[in-house]
Amino acid sequence: MISHASVARAFIDACEAELAAPKPGNVHWFAPGHGMEAKDFIDSAHAAALYIAAPDASVGERILRAVEATWAAVGQNTNLGIILLCAPLAHAALSAKSHDLRNETARVLATLDVADAAAAFRAIARANPAGLGSVEAHDVAAPAEITLLEAMRASADRDRIGRQYANDFSDIFGTGLEALRRARARGHDAPRVTLEIYLAFLKSFPDSHVARKYGIETARTVREEAARAAARIDSAAGRDEAFAAALDFDRKLKENKINPGTSADLTVAVLFAESLTAILASARKNG
Repeated sequence: MISHASVARAFIDACEAELAAPKPGNVHWFAPGHGMEAKDFIDSAHAAALYIAAPDASVGERILRAVEATWAAVGQNTNLGIILLCAPLAHAALSAKSHDLRNETARVLATLDVADAAAAFRAIARANPAGLGSVEAHDVAAPAEITLLEAMRASADRDRIGRQYANDFSDIFGTGLEALRRARARGHDAPRVTLEIYLAFLKSFPDSHVARKYGIETARTVREEAARAAARIDSAAGRDEAFAAALDFDRKLKENKINPGTSADLTVAVLFAESLTAILASARKNG
């Protein structure tokens, strides 16, 4: 068994680490954006952490309570995507029967039920993210009639977070953790590693938050621009030059009010998953 406190701490640490990198278009310590600043996300992380890691809670309850706590703390939607991604990971770690977080997450996703969907729908409606919940099928404003996994599968073709549920978090355990390992192997420090994870997502597929707000063509254009920016950052002579290139792209995106929020949410989930994997390995070693 691992402690709830260690999972809550890992969640906060992941949220804080994500803010330490100059993620283009997103909020970070280097620059605010979109009417928000880094402190809003720190306060949100601390408010949500205890509910993400709550004892004897279902995945749906973790999601709903964390969103409600966030709204009580900051009065806006700062972390719905983060919560939707991190609640199943936390549940998997806390109920794990092995040290394999990927397998444990797949197990948890397969057991999601209608009650989880009802709680998650309430959380999504409360957060009211841009463009989400406006589809006819399985609208979050209507009573849940299917499981949370089925609802997420129905959204997977247009929402990258739904796609994680549908594909056992394959982007987290694949693209994200692979980018983390490559960056560490190159000797990058923690903020640069986080930036590399974020860019791996941003250049690999259209960000679904951008697509919801501005359409898929804009999201594809951002993806192409991210690939070019990532190449410049990768070839930078050092950390300062790399961050300067990232901040140039950051300013351009923010001038156009573009926030690749899904890529940032996925980045937090990768950092959280890596910490949970280490916690599970330590618990197994010491147990």
